[in-house]
Amino acid sequence: MSTPQDPLDPLLDRWGDLPEPPADLSAEVWRRIAQHEEALGGPGGFWGALDSWMSRPPFAALFVASCALLGLFLAEVRVNRQQRERSAEIARSYVQLIDPLLRVGDNSRMP
Repeated sequence: MSTPQDPLDPLLDRWGDLPEPPADLSAEVWRRIAQHEEALGGPGGFWGALDSWMSRPPFAALFVASCALLGLFLAEVRVNRQQRERSAEIARSYVQLIDPLLRVGDNSRMP
């Protein structure tokens, strides 16, 4: 009993006879990729430059360290402001405690 010929056999036989690729195939592929990225507005511009800088570990580490230091600085400024407000409130309550008839308001100045 013979098996019928598969219709893909002639196609597979032709597939083995591929021509040799041109020598500049790699350069052509990269040229087409660059052309396609330019058409899409790809890695150019600000975001592309930022991506290329942040893909380097030293610059990424520097960015993370800068963000951490900025956060610590802003937290210190906030705590300093809160302490200053609390000190002023304590001073006002002390003046009020010493002389209850003295009104420390918005228009008056503390001695």
